[in-house]
Amino acid sequence: MKSPRKPAAVPQTRWGRLARIGIAAAELAAGTAIEGLRGLARPTPPGSPALFSAGNARRLAKRLATMRGAAMKLGQMISLQGDDVLPPEFAQALAVLRSGAAPMPPAQLHRVLGREYGKGWASRFEDFDEEPVAAASIGQVHRVRARDGRDIALKIQYPGVARSIDSDVDNVASLLRLFSLLPVELDVSAIAAEAKRQLAQEADYLQEARFIETYSRWVADEPAFVVPRVHADLTTTRILAMDFIEGVPLESLSSDNTSQAERDAIGSHMERLMFRELFEFRLMQTDPNFANYLYLPASRRIALLDFGATQAFSEAFVANYVRVTRAIVDDDREALSRAVADIGYIDAADSPEAVRAVLDVILLVCEPLRHRGRYDFAASGLAARARTLTLDLVMRQGLLRRAPPAETMFLHRKLVGSFLLLARLGARVDAR
Repeated sequence: MKSPRKPAAVPQTRWGRLARIGIAAAELAAGTAIEGLRGLARPTPPGSPALFSAGNARRLAKRLATMRGAAMKLGQMISLQGDDVLPPEFAQALAVLRSGAAPMPPAQLHRVLGREYGKGWASRFEDFDEEPVAAASIGQVHRVRARDGRDIALKIQYPGVARSIDSDVDNVASLLRLFSLLPVELDVSAIAAEAKRQLAQEADYLQEARFIETYSRWVADEPAFVVPRVHADLTTTRILAMDFIEGVPLESLSSDNTSQAERDAIGSHMERLMFRELFEFRLMQTDPNFANYLYLPASRRIALLDFGATQAFSEAFVANYVRVTRAIVDDDREALSRAVADIGYIDAADSPEAVRAVLDVILLVCEPLRHRGRYDFAASGLAARARTLTLDLVMRQGLLRRAPPAETMFLHRKLVGSFLLLARLGARVDAR
């Protein structure tokens, strides 16, 4: 599938990117003033200050999307915190950042290829499709044919992304603090540090290549999955060459043309793999975006495509989640309370009401584990119920004011994203 957005040059210099953040700040200030004046003429809902208007949200998302790189990625990460952290208008607008980016114009693409491969780079390829099949926050993907006939997916990083990570993250974090966009006690510094660490890893395509090879060994006993091979002769720190895999988007299987049995089987494979990643591999691809999977109808296999957001977990980290899972399955609130305290979801300073609220939310969102038999992800309504509960606890009761520990951010992305993926598929899975 080709990238649907028009090409746009990626700003590369530190000052050029800082200027974009400055423009975003000015747009937020101007938008706030305009919405404030409009509010004098018409009533506004309680808890909806002018700063959090839909117009301001769209302006911020558009500005971050044009920057790409770490600025866009941090916007994606903040959006994953959910409606209990962000006003709904901002959560909805920033969610657009997860759907794709504008590709580089051809001239900029050619400069990147020349820098990585050297003069005469085109001689390496028999065919090079200059229109990308996908474009995301860090880079874009092209289908190419090598001189020896290999069919390859070439992931090419946007210029300047790697060296701008720290300044981008700091600048976006400053923007969030300046306008107090985050109404809960979110540790922006901790999230920024975690974002820098993860983004530096994602920008290193040699590291991603190593993750792909490691993951291939881990899933060698999983016939339902296929992982593309890395082509080392065409891989650099900023370009990753892999097998090009033909398939259909996983999202397309949500239609009535796919049998319930097939959707259930796919969902079961995905759910089992997720738990193996956490408890067995201690190595997890933490971005379950639909775009990172393809389905191969002929073999009924699932292709796993993107490993930039792979995270390794320590034994101690995993052991705590083993305890959480056992406590949930056993419906043991005392054991659950001890385990979540060790992770950092609660601490000794929290009131009994706040502790109960945290446990209630955890037990609710882990409903698939507590359910006996096949759990219908699409019909459960769990996402809406969890959102209603957390909003009530935050807005009406004043609880849940502390965000989860930053080191859990990418695990949460995997857990939440996997649930939404299975819900979109309409899969029924015995998660327990």
